[in-house]
Amino acid sequence: MTRRHSFMLAPILTLVVVFTMALVVPVSAIAQQSTPVAPTMSANASVFATGFNNPRGLAFGPDGSLFVAEGGIGGTTSTDGQCEQVVPPIGPYTSGMTARISKIAPDGSVTTVAENLPSSQTSAESGGLTSGVADVAFLNGDLYAVLAGAGCSHGIANQPNAVLKVGTDGKTTQIADVSAYVAANPVAKPSPGDFEPDETTYSLIDSNGEFYIVNPNHGELDKVDPATGTITRIIDFSATYGHIVPTVVAVGSDGNFYVSNLSVFPVTPGNASIYKVTPAGDVSVFVKGLTAVLGLEFGPDGQLYALEMSGAASGQLPFAPGTGRVVRIEADGSLTPIATGLNLPTGMTFGPDGNIYVSNNGFGAPAGAGEIVKIDLTMPLPAVGTPMATPVS
Repeated sequence: MTRRHSFMLAPILTLVVVFTMALVVPVSAIAQQSTPVAPTMSANASVFATGFNNPRGLAFGPDGSLFVAEGGIGGTTSTDGQCEQVVPPIGPYTSGMTARISKIAPDGSVTTVAENLPSSQTSAESGGLTSGVADVAFLNGDLYAVLAGAGCSHGIANQPNAVLKVGTDGKTTQIADVSAYVAANPVAKPSPGDFEPDETTYSLIDSNGEFYIVNPNHGELDKVDPATGTITRIIDFSATYGHIVPTVVAVGSDGNFYVSNLSVFPVTPGNASIYKVTPAGDVSVFVKGLTAVLGLEFGPDGQLYALEMSGAASGQLPFAPGTGRVVRIEADGSLTPIATGLNLPTGMTFGPDGNIYVSNNGFGAPAGAGEIVKIDLTMPLPAVGTPMATPVS
């Protein structure tokens, strides 16, 4: 396990043109970078740790440490001509073994748990955005991860996108082959304009001894048996809702799954929803009126919290830097802002202390500029706006 220094950094982001999973506007219509920003977070949010490369999903381990999935910084290896590629302008991808999983101890020290994992980046024309380790989760005390940046279409010829088990020595064992599953089991209505042959899995959770993953590009919620590696589809969102780009899933005390979505770019406020999915695969809209959701968790209070990556699109960018926030979904379906001023946040979890932890500067940032932000729920909430969502019966 490699020890790293945790340091404070005031990142100046070079913001690029797309988020890999959801581009629907021509690259030529979007500026290659924006004016650097220094967003002001609400008073209840503070930097907990820094030095991460495109941080994504988060999970607390049995020892109270916070584990961080990192997308990495991509690389230059290409498989163009060897297999089906992601179509331009997003593809073709290039890759490197630069993704990793990090651990933040309760004392704030940061170590590398697993490294040299697949990381891929979109074409230079589309900004070179990276995917690597998308999320982490624990089952029976063991660490698992899901890859989003692997597969031949991402420039990684010898490693598919997969669910991995991570040993205490940092070595990984493949549990389930996501690339093979999505190739053999196409969804009803894939999006040809930004189709990902190997997918870009975003969310990994465990429930009752099984894993559940969200595949945003194809638009599906799947179950993964950790013992056999068998993948079973729970719901194909594309069949009913089209290309909504589902991203994250949480399990309620009622046993149902709650799935939210990023939607397509440019970001339009209120264009995302939370869907309730039964274990049998019946789906309904639970709440409308959210925006670009990349995190979803039930809190210790039993209420559902969502992480919104961005507010309305800003200028020629398809998103608005510095406008990310955490909201709580109230019983009547309205949204209460919990923290504001987050910059392109990409993951969220609750800690054993009852507070919220968020991956901030989660994409489009220089190497090492990613950070984990702590949201102190004992502090006053930000005084902003009015609730936006409306309940859906």
